[in-house]
Amino acid sequence: MQRSAISIPSNIAEGSERKSAPDFQRFINIAQGSAAELRTQIYIAKEVNILSDADAKEVIKELKSISRMLQSLHNSLNPNRG
Repeated sequence: MQRSAISIPSNIAEGSERKSAPDFQRFINIAQGSAAELRTQIYIAKEVNILSDADAKEVIKELKSISRMLQSLHNSLNPNRG
């Protein structure tokens, strides 16, 4: 879970240093994948009673928000958007 969580901002940072929007978009996609991976791990942690339902719901809610923000950032880098 720590690796997935660290991967999200790390990929955003790496992508932001790239010299092209397509490269940045690719790293945003990787960050989105890490967010989805972490959500899955949270669901599993809840099922095996590592996390309480309340804690899991809060983290999942925040991860969904992060995923939406990443998608918006990705879309803003699309030169073909109208």
